[in-house]
Amino acid sequence: MDHFANTGGELHAEQVPLAAIAREVGTPVYVYSRATLSRHAKVFREALSALPKVHIAFAVKSNPNLAVLRLLAKEGYGADVVSEGEMNRALAAGMKPEDIVFSGVGKTRAELIAALRAGIGQFNLESEEEGVELSEIAVDFGARAVCTLRVNPDVDARTHAKISTGKAENKFGVAYDRAADIYVRLSALPGLDMRGLAVHIGSQISDLEPSRQAFIKMGALMTALREKGQSVTHMDLGGGLGVPYKADDVLPTPADYGRMVSDVAQDWGVTLMFEPGRVITGNSGVLVTEVVRVKQGTDKPWIVVDAAMNDLARPAMYDAWHDFAAVKPSGESMIANIVGPICESSDTFAMARDIDAVKAGDLAIFRTAGAYGATMANTYNSRPLVPEVMVDGDRWAIVANRIEPAAILAAEQVPDWLD
Repeated sequence: MDHFANTGGELHAEQVPLAAIAREVGTPVYVYSRATLSRHAKVFREALSALPKVHIAFAVKSNPNLAVLRLLAKEGYGADVVSEGEMNRALAAGMKPEDIVFSGVGKTRAELIAALRAGIGQFNLESEEEGVELSEIAVDFGARAVCTLRVNPDVDARTHAKISTGKAENKFGVAYDRAADIYVRLSALPGLDMRGLAVHIGSQISDLEPSRQAFIKMGALMTALREKGQSVTHMDLGGGLGVPYKADDVLPTPADYGRMVSDVAQDWGVTLMFEPGRVITGNSGVLVTEVVRVKQGTDKPWIVVDAAMNDLARPAMYDAWHDFAAVKPSGESMIANIVGPICESSDTFAMARDIDAVKAGDLAIFRTAGAYGATMANTYNSRPLVPEVMVDGDRWAIVANRIEPAAILAAEQVPDWLD
């Protein structure tokens, strides 16, 4: 459920007409619903209420906007981060250091030091080599680094190949059959407090069975480690639960997910950790765009909008679907191709799509754009960096300014020897 609906013949975000935001801010612009974000955060937490000990860390990469993070901090969420920049955003939003989990396969020495100094709650180690380096740093600082070991269970999440992270050929974690020995060796290192295991098999998961199989394997590994005399008090089960991008999509709900986890892990005797991202933010945002023109095609018309692949990269990167809807629908429909203005054939949002009829100057939205939308935006073709807005009931505010090409140009300089 989200809070973007047609009221009086035009689309609103909660009680605010999207057209009003477009008039003030311009297009393209991301618009987030506070009510949707809060509701999704509560629903996910309630889905895990049957579990004895739970820690939830929002996957910042899905939407790192400061206002979004502040809202989730107020909902009691911690943060799952994959860079020093994300860690600093989480801290600036008011998330407690002890509630921050630092994931990511390529943590640099500088990032490990910064995270140790910040006193974050957990490092998810991606390799034995990373653990050895962190041990040396912790000893130098006279500190203890609390860690889990991320394991690659070689389970296919049955999602898009570019967002699958749990198969043997993926770069994440250590091989399942080597994990126990690595865990034992890391536990013996000074400066490290090895407290558990971590797993994450992919994003936009639409079938819970692969997750179930991965969690069963992790449970078996946990048992084997305990039999070796190792302490395992925490199990980080990652995130990845999918959201419906099409109106007729049927996906597992957070409640379905919670029941599956409970079936597998209820008796593990650990704190279960979760890293939801898309399932919290996906349907909380839309990208508002204006139709630049309707161009006659050889077969179907081309709807050229002012949003582009630099604003919303998912269709170009993953052939992803985002529902397209007119802000003020006429009730008529058309079959058309929807494209942006970037000079790339991949700047295409939909082909031969049955959509609301639109014409030049009309406003429209791409739905389910609250996750992996603005966070992946860039300034390709020297375009502005897209702004972001948050709505709360009948009020709204800009939560990220449009960054114009002139500001980006001002950050560049020509060396004297080119004058």
